[in-house]
Amino acid sequence: MPWTLNDYPSSMKNLNHVTKKKAIDIANSMVDEGYEEGQAIPIAMEQAKEWRQNADDDEIDSYENNGKTIERSEEGKKYESNPERLEEAEHVEPHDDGWAVKSSNAERASEVFDKKDDAVERAREIAKNKGTSLKIYKQDGSLQEQQSY
Repeated sequence: MPWTLNDYPSSMKNLNHVTKKKAIDIANSMVDEGYEEGQAIPIAMEQAKEWRQNADDDEIDSYENNGKTIERSEEGKKYESNPERLEEAEHVEPHDDGWAVKSSNAERASEVFDKKDDAVERAREIAKNKGTSLKIYKQDGSLQEQQSY
């Protein structure tokens, strides 16, 4: 799920604004790379806190105003949000372990549910937050329903 400054995990509520913004960007990038949300959130929070402690005032100001870091992380990756992901529809489709929720072009599901209704509910929530569409598929893979938000 792409988090925003208006919709983020409750565990981030006590972070200051710029640290929260950084944690959200890191967590979104990690989920896009295939991490489970439950793993991404604490890692992102820790990395954002560490970044905040080590960043100089210019870097913090630049990130807060532009949403991008000046320095690269040790891995050589720049953690930033993926605004193009906000345009992608959410899908509910059959999965080996039940029903998957994923973005249109994502390689992996963001979440998997035992019940289709639970997957639809979660995908609808994400689609509404992103202001995009929801595509619900049948067990045979054919499109059952499409909704726009």
